[in-house]
Amino acid sequence: MALILVATESTVLIADAATGVIGGSKRLDDRPTCLAADPFVPGRAWCGTHRGGVFRSDDAGESWRTVGLAGRSIMSIAASPARRDLIWVGTEPSAVWCSDNAGDTWQRTDPLETLPSSPEWSFPPKPDTHHVRWIACHPHDANQLWIAIEAGALVSTRDGGRTWRDRVVGGPWDTHELAIHPAAPMSLRVSAGDGYFESDDGGATWRSPEDGLEVGYLRAVALDPGRPDVVIVSASTGPRSAYVAGVSDGRLYRREGNGRWERVKAGWPDPPRTIAPLLAAGLSAGELWAADERGVHRSDDSGSTWQLIARFAKTPNNLRGLTVVR
Repeated sequence: MALILVATESTVLIADAATGVIGGSKRLDDRPTCLAADPFVPGRAWCGTHRGGVFRSDDAGESWRTVGLAGRSIMSIAASPARRDLIWVGTEPSAVWCSDNAGDTWQRTDPLETLPSSPEWSFPPKPDTHHVRWIACHPHDANQLWIAIEAGALVSTRDGGRTWRDRVVGGPWDTHELAIHPAAPMSLRVSAGDGYFESDDGGATWRSPEDGLEVGYLRAVALDPGRPDVVIVSASTGPRSAYVAGVSDGRLYRREGNGRWERVKAGWPDPPRTIAPLLAAGLSAGELWAADERGVHRSDDSGSTWQLIARFAKTPNNLRGLTVVR
C-alpha cells in the first residue's frame, strides 16, 4: 500500500494508507512549498522549500537531505516520468532549473523573461513578481514540458528548455495545475484561477467546458489512472475560500468524457466548508487521493465516492503539496 505525503505550511506529513496513521518527517530545515514523488525509485520523493532549496528523501519522507539551489524560493517541482534522475524545478521569480543526476548538479534553462508576454506576468498578492506555479512533464518525451506562470501564461518547451513557446490565444492565464495521462500524452487538463481548460493537441488550441461547474476558481486537477477521460477538479468561489481553513467553500467536481460536470458530495460536506482539496492520481485504476484540512481521503471508484482514511491530529491552516510515493 502506498504512502501519501502532504506538505503543510510548516512540515511534511506521512499518511499510511493501510493503517490510517499520520506521522511527520524527522528533518526538514525550511518551510515546504511543493512535493513530487519519483516515478522510478521506490521511496524517493522531492520537496521544494521557501528558501532552503531542494530536498530529497529516499525513505518515503521519513528524512530529507538538501540537494541544491539553497537560497532560492522553490515554488514547483516535478520528476520526469520519461527519464530517470531528471528533475525540474520552478522558482520565484520565474525561472526553470533542471538536474539530470538526481540533484547532484543543477542547470538553469533559457530565461523565461525573453517571452513576449513576460511584461504582463504578475502574482496578485505580490504584483511586483511572479513564479512558476506548476511543471507538467510529457509522459514519454523527456524534453517536452509545460510551465505555468502565476500569473499570466502557460508556456511550453520541446527541447528541454533551450527554447520556450509563449502562451496562445484562448489558453489559460492563471494555471494552477495541469494533468496529463500516459495513454493520452497530448491531452492537457488544466485547473486555473480563470476556470477549467482542456486541449487535445498539446496546448495549441483550447476549450473550456463549464456545464455543471457552479464556481469558477479551480485549484487542483487529477485523472483516473485507468481512464484518461475521467477528470476530477477542486474548486471554490475565490482564492481565499480555496486555500484558507475556516473561511473556505471548496468542493469537488467530476466529469466523464464530454459529459457535464457533476458535483461530488459522497465524502464531502454539503454545503461546502473545507478548502478546495489537493488531488493526486493513485497507483491503480480508479484510485485517487485528496487532502484538505481534515486529512487524507481516498476514492477507489474514479472519484465518485470518497472516504477519509487518515485524520490530521492538528488542523493545518493550508496545504502546499500532495503526492503518492511507491
